[in-house]
Amino acid sequence: MVDKKALKELYKQSKPDMGLFTISFGPGAPVYVGFAADLRGVINGTRARLAGGMHVNARLQADFDQYGLDAMSIEVVEGLDYDKDESKTDYKEDLEVLQEMWLANYPDMLKVR
Repeated sequence: MVDKKALKELYKQSKPDMGLFTISFGPGAPVYVGFAADLRGVINGTRARLAGGMHVNARLQADFDQYGLDAMSIEVVEGLDYDKDESKTDYKEDLEVLQEMWLANYPDMLKVR
């Protein structure tokens, strides 16, 4: 029998993957780079907002509207590890720095948000 209480506690202790992801639509189209402390959640939310025509980045939304879901590719390009001491809980600044490094190395990329 499955111990639901133990599974629930294990889930609460799990940490989501965090890092950078890119969104592209094929050759000649812009490439966007974004960051997330919860990659799966942000990527799923981004897909849903784009499909619903409600993404806050108007240029990304316009590219999605032009190229469509079938042309869109979302790829995790770099992960960020959690600190070993576990006292740090906010990684937004680290993720922003990582994104800025990518933008400096790839000046043609655009920010997702």
